[in-house]
Amino acid sequence: MRYIDLRSDTVTMPTDEMRQAIANAEVGDDVYGDDPTINKLEKLAAEKVGKEAALFVPSGTFGNQLAILTHTRRGQEIIVGVNNHIVLHEVGASAVIAGVQLRTLETENGTMNPADVENAIRVDDIHEPETGLICVEEAHGCGSVVPLSALKEIKKIGEKHGIPVHMDGARIFNAAVSLGVDAKEVAECCDTLMFCLSKGLAAPAGSMVAGSKAFIDRARKYRKLMGGGMRQVGLLAAAGIIALEKMTERLGEDHKNAKYMAERLSEIPGIEVIKDRLDIDMVFFKMGENVIQEQTLIDSLNMKNIKINGSEAGEYRFVSHIGVSKEDIDYVIDCMKELAGI
Repeated sequence: MRYIDLRSDTVTMPTDEMRQAIANAEVGDDVYGDDPTINKLEKLAAEKVGKEAALFVPSGTFGNQLAILTHTRRGQEIIVGVNNHIVLHEVGASAVIAGVQLRTLETENGTMNPADVENAIRVDDIHEPETGLICVEEAHGCGSVVPLSALKEIKKIGEKHGIPVHMDGARIFNAAVSLGVDAKEVAECCDTLMFCLSKGLAAPAGSMVAGSKAFIDRARKYRKLMGGGMRQVGLLAAAGIIALEKMTERLGEDHKNAKYMAERLSEIPGIEVIKDRLDIDMVFFKMGENVIQEQTLIDSLNMKNIKINGSEAGEYRFVSHIGVSKEDIDYVIDCMKELAGI
């Protein structure tokens, strides 16, 4: 049974081409460094974002936490946006794994004010932790793309104070499409970055961490420490190669469908689409219980083969991806209009 799944772009299924590539992948033991398919993926990934080297990791959270562990020492502090994924959705891992604390800054649609970042850097004081890392997110999980001007300024601040900048670039290729630039230009704004293969790019699993060769050499050892030595992982890498070579080229379609979905949702009285956060494949909106009760919406749409999440902090999020067509969006809106009595 086919579902229209609007919960996230993590729900994308591997394409037939990916499945065939997985079946035919040449593999070896990646911990020994002799899996040719993973080696090809890591080389391609580094080239895609203009970094010296890259490393395959199981997930985006793993990649971010590996970068934090590799960059920092226990007891240091990292500067990060208060609503970034590292803060909200990574289970407090930075405290557990790297032993660092978070200094969170307010953001405007995911963008930290560079002046606030510089002001948050700790002075050399016996009472204060040392600032070990600055973390940014691009594209941001709130649906916005952070302006390159802000990212470049934060990078300059990091360089001025000798503090590296790590980018949670889970959706960096979405950001690049939205900004109309190459992903390399976005990646220039950080020393290291993580990006996902398993979101809008439709690979079944995996993310990449990229940076200098020296950084990746250190990270490879810490990946082993964290349990990320995955042996014949070329099976997954085969799909990841297709994700980077082909799926990055179609993300604009998802963005167009998201804007179309926003327009259609706005037809329903009582729904407020958040229009200044429509930069990528996500649509955020508010809807009172007087329009459709939340649990009624979830249950009724599920009965019509539509999967959604409940609201978070008063907002619903619908996500477009390769598995959602314009016709699917029309069907979802028709179902919601029926529930709203329109």
